[in-house]
Amino acid sequence: MVTMKSKGFTLIELLVVLGIIALMLTLAVPRYFPSIDKSKEVVLADNLRSVRQVIDQYYGDTGRYPDSLEQLVEKKYLRALPVDPITDSSASWILVPPEDGTKGGVYEIRSGAPGNDRSGRPYAEW
Repeated sequence: MVTMKSKGFTLIELLVVLGIIALMLTLAVPRYFPSIDKSKEVVLADNLRSVRQVIDQYYGDTGRYPDSLEQLVEKKYLRALPVDPITDSSASWILVPPEDGTKGGVYEIRSGAPGNDRSGRPYAEW
């Protein structure tokens, strides 16, 4: 008598594979989400550093600070307004004017994101 051997996986084999996948996910997922937060903070710090440097260059060239961030784009100091990666918006920046109001409108830029970074420091103090 000839018996046909069944092709496919048994229920036990499938459960073992699903168990291995679940174990791998429990190790990977907790490391994934903090890395996203860290990368957003790195991008935010870089955007702030770059825009502050451009504001200083503008002041060095013109002797006054820009009236707005849009002016930096119009004068080709920036290609576009940077995006705050925490709020996903380019309109959430906090603009700090210079002490002498006759020298322009933007002395410094800060993040307008609510909350604190991973070390507990508010984003508005960056």
